[in-house]
Amino acid sequence: MANAGRARHEAEPAFVLHSYPFRETSLIIEAFTRNCGRVALVARGARRPRSALRGVLLAFQPLLISWGGKSELRTLHKAEWQGGLPQLQGRGLLCGFYLNELMLKLMARDDAHEALYETYHATLGTLSNGGDHAATLRAFEQRLLKEAGYALTLDRDAVTGEAIHASASYRYLAERGPICVSHDTEGIAHGGGRDENGLELAGQTLLDMARDDYTNPLTLQQSKALMRMLINHCLGNQVLNTRQLLKDMQQL
Repeated sequence: MANAGRARHEAEPAFVLHSYPFRETSLIIEAFTRNCGRVALVARGARRPRSALRGVLLAFQPLLISWGGKSELRTLHKAEWQGGLPQLQGRGLLCGFYLNELMLKLMARDDAHEALYETYHATLGTLSNGGDHAATLRAFEQRLLKEAGYALTLDRDAVTGEAIHASASYRYLAERGPICVSHDTEGIAHGGGRDENGLELAGQTLLDMARDDYTNPLTLQQSKALMRMLINHCLGNQVLNTRQLLKDMQQL
């Protein structure tokens, strides 16, 4: 866990993932920082009308934050808005809340993920510019799972080790990866858990996902189903509240 023992951190790039009231005038902040990962902070007095923190601790906006303390809940001392990202609106805003909920439930605290931080920052920019929301989410989900230790296998058969063929059909098992349908019996026999039957996909879908290419309608459709299966597997019994909202809007 990077830098977990340091008592003081100054001007760390960060985003607010979630905040909620604490006592009469304060807030608890879940922040995602570039160099320290996810940290929990108490922003004392942040809800007071004249607080310097009031109006600064906004989601989806780049900040520089300073904090101190060695306990799991540390004290926020300063936050400065850095600008540069338009506010998310409409469906893009719901997608942003979905990203934040995924981060909160899949990423451990005090575990630095600098590359994921940069990906998150870039993803917010894409969402704010009205990009393809579905393709943007699929690309981010892949990177998040990789950082959380659940990298997808997209380039080879989990049984034979052979390269994926675009024209072949594969069954993706959450614990193993893609298995050509001709090896389906072996794959299921050595699978396990609630996803033991896996999900059937076109080889072209796997190859497209490896390139973050979601222009093929079938790839977009199948990648959505695959990422839903894998994220559910990683979450266990946890429920994604924002997913239902996006599902209702046919965005996820």
